[in-house]
Amino acid sequence: MTTWTILDRAHTALRDTTAALTVADLGRATPCAEWNVTQVLQHAAGDQLAYVSAITGTGGPTENPFTPSGSLTGTPAELVEPSLTASAAAFATLDRAGTTPTPLPHGTLPTATAAGAAALDAAVHAWDVAVAAGRPSPLDDDLAAQLLPVARAIVEPLRQYGVYAAALESHETDGSAAELLRYLGRDPHWTA
Repeated sequence: MTTWTILDRAHTALRDTTAALTVADLGRATPCAEWNVTQVLQHAAGDQLAYVSAITGTGGPTENPFTPSGSLTGTPAELVEPSLTASAAAFATLDRAGTTPTPLPHGTLPTATAAGAAALDAAVHAWDVAVAAGRPSPLDDDLAAQLLPVARAIVEPLRQYGVYAAALESHETDGSAAELLRYLGRDPHWTA
């Protein structure tokens, strides 16, 4: 546990989603149109390690998270778990009221925003993987409501790099999870 509840919840979502995968799930299409489940997991693990590296100066990803190979040498859990553990440990060392370097183009951010950004990445990719595998969403309205302010603080500049697609039109009946997903350019009703 990191003392960052938002990050712990997002890590749990990604961890639990990964644990539920079968071999048949790994090649499935995802809401990230160019990537399958394995590639999204590689990206998500690499992103967490990028935060570790920004915070500690060591332990970065071994491959570019934005060009995932799609090849696993072990199980999905063996890929994801070490990155979540390292991320939690790195964030646990930080001063809650301070600032911290990030791998984002934004550079140094308030530590709470940086922890929220790492949580946003983990939670949304947990959703990507879960819906690709036909499983229930691990992104509930409570967690999404906590992630929405972080998304609004960091996402707009990232759209120019293709990290997030253009926001989709929100619907009056959207809960926080659907609102967050649409803001990130994802259809909350996406199916493979």
